[in-house]
Amino acid sequence: MDFSLAASYLLLFFTASFLGWCMEVICKLIQFGRFINRGFLIGPWCPIYGFGTVLITLLLSKFTDDPLAVFALAMLLCGTLEYLTSYIMEKAFHARWWDYSAKKFNLNGRVCADTLIPFGLLGLGMIYFVKPFLFRLYGQMSEMAMQAVCIALLILFLTDTVISSFTLLRLRRHAAALDGDSTEAITHAVRSALSAQPVLIRRILRAFPDASIYNRRVIAAMKERRKRLENEIKETKTRAKTALVLREKNLQDTLSQYAEKLRK
Repeated sequence: MDFSLAASYLLLFFTASFLGWCMEVICKLIQFGRFINRGFLIGPWCPIYGFGTVLITLLLSKFTDDPLAVFALAMLLCGTLEYLTSYIMEKAFHARWWDYSAKKFNLNGRVCADTLIPFGLLGLGMIYFVKPFLFRLYGQMSEMAMQAVCIALLILFLTDTVISSFTLLRLRRHAAALDGDSTEAITHAVRSALSAQPVLIRRILRAFPDASIYNRRVIAAMKERRKRLENEIKETKTRAKTALVLREKNLQDTLSQYAEKLRK
């Protein structure tokens, strides 16, 4: 892959990240009636859209003769990316940043049909319209200009990633120091405790108004409750099975007695 093509994909990543951020901001503006700087990063970019776009263009361009395959594979590809992002971010920072459990056709609350179908449609638009247009646009740039833009964006992006990661780790430390017996209690305590913190901390909480935050004690308590519940279910099943066996034996004894009386 020559420099021009590699730089075009890098610029595609940043362009899609910016467009994804714009889409997220507009959706939340409609939902909440106010501007919310969406995403984990400070700048105007949501890298999950950038990664998804690059993966779609790299892996699905050979299916351009079959729009249905592009649609289905884009849903699969982006759904997998969204699921893995949700899982990794939750394990890394002890927070469930989005949850689709209340929606139909969801998978562990991490992905759902409401997001997969738009991903498929966006994949079609990216393969047939956006990528060709943007690559023609990038092709008009000189190699020096393309190099300068890529380096500048990379420096900004990596700096943003480092600062935002430290901010998320600080939020995790605050959550770890708090007491609570549920994710709801921890989330409320974290939001109350961090309401007067620096703007970067508050920005993360505003960016994900529905996030559920927890700590290791809550996880341990939830696992313990789950274990107790599983044991109770097991004991209940055992008692029910024993009672059923006894009832069956009693019925058989009763039938045997009736049969003995009928013979007499």
